[in-house]
Amino acid sequence: MPKQTIKTINELIKKNKIEFVDLKCIDLSGRLHHVSLPVYDNTMSKLISEGVGFDGSSYGFRKVENSDMILIPDLDTAVIDLFRDAPTLSFYSNIVLTDEKLSRFTQDGRYLASQAETLLKKTTGADKSWWGPEFEFYVFSKVEYDTRTATSYYKVEHAEEFFKRAYHAANPFDIYDDFRDEASKLLQKYGIKVKYHHHEVGERGQQEIETYFSDLLTTADNIITAKYVLFNYARQKDLFITFMPKPMYQQAGNGLHLHLFLTKKGKNAFYKKGEYGNINELGRFFIGGLLKHAPALSAFSNPSTNSYKRLVPGFEAPVALTYGMGNRASAIRIPKYVNNPDETRFEYRPPDATINPYLCLSAMMLAGIDGVVNKIDPVKEGFGPFDKNFLTDDDLKHKIKMLPRNLEEAIDELEADHDFLKRGNIFTDELLDQWVKIKNEEIHSIGTMPHPFEYKMYFTL
Repeated sequence: MPKQTIKTINELIKKNKIEFVDLKCIDLSGRLHHVSLPVYDNTMSKLISEGVGFDGSSYGFRKVENSDMILIPDLDTAVIDLFRDAPTLSFYSNIVLTDEKLSRFTQDGRYLASQAETLLKKTTGADKSWWGPEFEFYVFSKVEYDTRTATSYYKVEHAEEFFKRAYHAANPFDIYDDFRDEASKLLQKYGIKVKYHHHEVGERGQQEIETYFSDLLTTADNIITAKYVLFNYARQKDLFITFMPKPMYQQAGNGLHLHLFLTKKGKNAFYKKGEYGNINELGRFFIGGLLKHAPALSAFSNPSTNSYKRLVPGFEAPVALTYGMGNRASAIRIPKYVNNPDETRFEYRPPDATINPYLCLSAMMLAGIDGVVNKIDPVKEGFGPFDKNFLTDDDLKHKIKMLPRNLEEAIDELEADHDFLKRGNIFTDELLDQWVKIKNEEIHSIGTMPHPFEYKMYFTL
C-alpha cells in the first residue's frame, strides 16, 4: 500500500463523503480509546501539525501533574469505520509530548514497536520480522456478571454444547460458521487478510480465526483492530464474545499464538534445509532468547490474573520452557506441516489476548535479539528439542523449567530479569515501573476479594 499524504487522505474524505475523523489509541493496559472530530476543510492539516490533546494519566501513562499529551494520526492506518452510522475515517495515533518538537512519547507502544524493528536490523542482520496471530475466542448467547461489596458472580449461556472436544466441528452443529464467514469478510475490509477460520476445541462455543503475516507494528495494530471488529460485529448480532484466557471452568482456554520468522533481503532468515525443523542457527538463537527470558516475558505475554487459569497442564496449554515439533505443551512449537521454505517459522504459544500487543511483541523481539547477540543455544540450555510428551516422562518432567504459575510470579521474574528489554533504550525504567505498579494493583484487587467458589468450600465450615 503506497504511503498516504494529507492530499490522498483529503481525496479519500471527499470521495467517501466522510463526516468524522476518528483517532484511536490504546492505554497502557491495552484497552482501546478514541476521540472523534467533525470534518472541515483544514481538519487533516491541523491534526498533522497540532494533533488532539488528551489526559495521559487517564490512559495509565505518567503522573497526573505531568499528563498533557497529544494524539497525531498515522495516515498510513486510514480505514473507513464500518461500525459508525456517520461516514467516519479512522486512524491509529502516535502519542507525542507537548514540547516544541512534539517529541515521541517513549511509553507509547507504537513507538516501542517501531524502535524494536529498527534494532532488529542493527543487531541481527535481518531486515524485517513477520508475525501471524491466531485469534481464539468464545461466543456466548448471554452473559451476566457483577462485583460489589456484597455480590460477586458471573453467568454465561451458550448455544453450543458438544460431548467432547469440538475441534473442527462441522455444521449444523458448528452454529457459528456463518458468523466467522462474515467476521472474516469484515476483517478483510479493514485490511486484515484471513488465512482460515474454524471451530476450536472448546465444547461451548470456542472459535478461531487465523490471519496472515505482517510486520511487527502492523500486526500489533491488527490485533487491536481484529478485537474491535469482532466485538462490534457480535454486538450487532446480539451475541457476546470474549478473548478472556479462561472464561469457563474446566473448558479450553483462549490463546493468542504468534507465528514468527525473520527475513533478510526478502528471503527467510531462519531457513536451513535438513536442520531440526529446517531452522538454522539464527532461528535457534532467537528461540533460545525467547525461552531464556520467557518467565519475565510472561508479565507482558500473559498480563492478567486470568491468564494463569489457562496456563495449567492439560487443555493443550503451553506451560513448559521447551521447543519442539510435536508437543503443544511446549512454549515454542515448530509446525511440522510447513513445507514452504519462505514460511519456515516457529510458534510462540503462551500469549493471550489480554496483552498490550505493542509491548508484548516488542518484548518478544528484544528477547529474541538478546538470544542472537549472546548466542543463546536452546539445546545447550536444556530447552529441547523435545517431541515426545515430556510431562508424562519421569526422567524429563523434573528437569524441565515451567512458566510462572501466576501473575505475581511473572512480575517477580520481570523485576529480576529486564535488562534485555532496555537494549536500545526501548523499554525505560519509567515504563517498567508503571507496568509493575498497574499489575500489582490488579493482583491486590483479585487477591483481597472473596470468590464465589470460596463460599462453596468454606461458608459452612
